[in-house]
Amino acid sequence: MKIKNVLISQPQPENDKSPYSDLARQFNLNITFRKLIKIDRIDNKEFRKLRINILDYTAIIFTSKHAADHFFSLCEELRVTIPETMKYFCVSEAIALYLQKYVQYRKRKIFFGKNKFPELLEMIKKQKNEKYFFPCAFNHNSDIPELLKSNKINHITVPIYETVPDEVNDIDINIYHLIVLFSPFGVDSIKKNFPDFQQGETLMAAFGTSTAKALEEAGFTVQIKAPNGEAPSMTMAIEQYLQNKGKK
Repeated sequence: MKIKNVLISQPQPENDKSPYSDLARQFNLNITFRKLIKIDRIDNKEFRKLRINILDYTAIIFTSKHAADHFFSLCEELRVTIPETMKYFCVSEAIALYLQKYVQYRKRKIFFGKNKFPELLEMIKKQKNEKYFFPCAFNHNSDIPELLKSNKINHITVPIYETVPDEVNDIDINIYHLIVLFSPFGVDSIKKNFPDFQQGETLMAAFGTSTAKALEEAGFTVQIKAPNGEAPSMTMAIEQYLQNKGKK
């Protein structure tokens, strides 16, 4: 089967300098970018039922830009003004810099690690007198709360958003020769939006072991997996597959 139409379950890149543009030119592909999932935040009524006062806490832990967006959006809806004394602990410098969208950047109150939580935890442990508020997803990984608990950090874990399938009624799933997914939530979206979809000769590409596992558990066969030993990115894995297919 000739691979022509490709569905990438990510937002459209802002310009044509994306690696996917190079891939499309190299192999003459028609690429459609379409997110299959969306993120819903808890509303202020539901949050109030939790009886949590954000201002009782002196520090916020952010592990993603999504968490920051939804936290400050919730505060605005609740009409909660975050004091200048609030401290922010971010898992990466990129998230720390992103906070400039909401707060004035000051090194004395914004701390960040190098992309892994254990590194940030060392900074948190040095400031054990703070009361930490950890906004996260409903289906969050329990590793971080367990690390905070085992290190006797005074904290509260508060799920304020969740990833759910988006309504995808603007595409015909059956025209694609290759479907590229980046999370198990994308698999859920395929199952919900296209319950009658049969893989047939359609190729499936999965980024990450959890995505590949979700696809296989849903009864699909995964032909392209990334990252792998020779291809750290999805575009490289697709290129590798298409080149090998061409040689055959």
